[in-house]
Amino acid sequence: MMYKKYKLHPVSAVINFIKGLKELIIPFLIIAVANGFKIESNDFWEYIPLLIFLLVLIFYLISGFIRWWTFVYWFEENELRVEYGLFIKKKRYIPFDRIQSFNYKESIFHRIFGLVQVMVETAGSTDGKPEVVLTAITREEASQIERETKKVNIEQASENEFEDKNQLEAVEVQQDLHEIIYKISAKDLFLLATTSNSIGVVIAGVAAFISQVSEFIPYERIFEELSIFIQFGFMIVLMTIFFTFLMAWIVSIIITFINYYDFTVVQENDRIVITRGLLEKKRITIPKNRVQGIKIVENPIRQMVKYATVVVESASGGFGEHDKKIMLFPIISNQRMLEPLRQLFPHFDFEMEPDFIRPPKKAKPHFYRIDILWLLPIIGLCSYFFYPLGLFSILFVLPVLMLRLWQYKTNGFIITGNQLTLRYRVISRVTFIAEKKRIQVVQSKQNYFQKRKNIASIQATVMSGITGATARVSHLNESDVNELLSWFEKSKEMKKEDA
Repeated sequence: MMYKKYKLHPVSAVINFIKGLKELIIPFLIIAVANGFKIESNDFWEYIPLLIFLLVLIFYLISGFIRWWTFVYWFEENELRVEYGLFIKKKRYIPFDRIQSFNYKESIFHRIFGLVQVMVETAGSTDGKPEVVLTAITREEASQIERETKKVNIEQASENEFEDKNQLEAVEVQQDLHEIIYKISAKDLFLLATTSNSIGVVIAGVAAFISQVSEFIPYERIFEELSIFIQFGFMIVLMTIFFTFLMAWIVSIIITFINYYDFTVVQENDRIVITRGLLEKKRITIPKNRVQGIKIVENPIRQMVKYATVVVESASGGFGEHDKKIMLFPIISNQRMLEPLRQLFPHFDFEMEPDFIRPPKKAKPHFYRIDILWLLPIIGLCSYFFYPLGLFSILFVLPVLMLRLWQYKTNGFIITGNQLTLRYRVISRVTFIAEKKRIQVVQSKQNYFQKRKNIASIQATVMSGITGATARVSHLNESDVNELLSWFEKSKEMKKEDA
């Protein structure tokens, strides 16, 4: 029996070429900077790097065309089948019942031609990469793949569970039900940009670029101009610094607006669908049974204004090839957060301020004494070589001490039935929530100094990406750590008995 085979849209050849071109941007800049953006010599060897670059460019262009020309997909025996390759044929057969979700991307090129990029996620997609990527197909073709998958799954469900035709129709109707759980507002989008680390990323990006072209910057002339500029007064210098940070903040707002524009979370039966993006629209589907844990992250500024970011630890991939963490709510007030979370995950307990089991008072020095030890020689050297101003280096101790004491007050855990909640802080406060059946490993660690005080650290890991997601709470009472280990061991024993 012959099955109709489908090809990708020809624009996929261009998209593959541009994807390869992105990888050449940094090498090209290095070559350009090394040659001063021009080649003055007539020596043939001066042109070698440029020729290599052009050859690689041609290679990407040809390989993009070949991939489009040879790539076909079709439906056969309840499977999505893919085949591509010129000299070496690669085949991939994916049973429909193994497909967990379809994620979509729409770049500017896709939207011009009414196309979409489809990423097929399966149960085996744990490394952040999709099982199959259809670079550019029409929306109708993308819908057809989803319809074929739903059709097979419904037929299997009807064979196993339903005998009445009316019940089967009810299942088909149920597939179209959806409910908007969260939609980012303009106010929240502005607050997200203001309280994110995008400003630091922008400044770091500018600094990195300047470091690459520093050879061509006329520092002597700039220094002379700066000396004249400083004479106008200290306030003008402060205003210049202020406007520099203001521009970085505006750029970060624009970046955040582009990335998180129209961020929407929709519940479709047993799936969570997230869409976002202005220039590049992205859509990701998360089966609820693939959710391993939930993280509520509050940086110091957001904690003060009672806002947080909610991240889902999923066994599926993310928006990109290497994404492992999926942002469920980029920013949401603590007051608004509980209702949508309970709606999506009714089996979780989202009590934000429970009675955590916290580190004992005897553990307090363990949080900061290592920092004091490495700060002492720095303070000593600064005081010796830069006396008397170097004596002010002792003030470095204050912010470090405050942060460590903040961590001491934050750390804790609580067991609620079959749920483990861990809370810890590096700089942001993180509340990590996971069900016992989703936890892969619970591990205690104890060094020599902790053993003397009968304290220990605990960490729990759930499946997320290749390495998993780990939450660690340090310097707890040893008896509390043993209680947590005992709670987890009971679940392992029950699993063995069931097996």
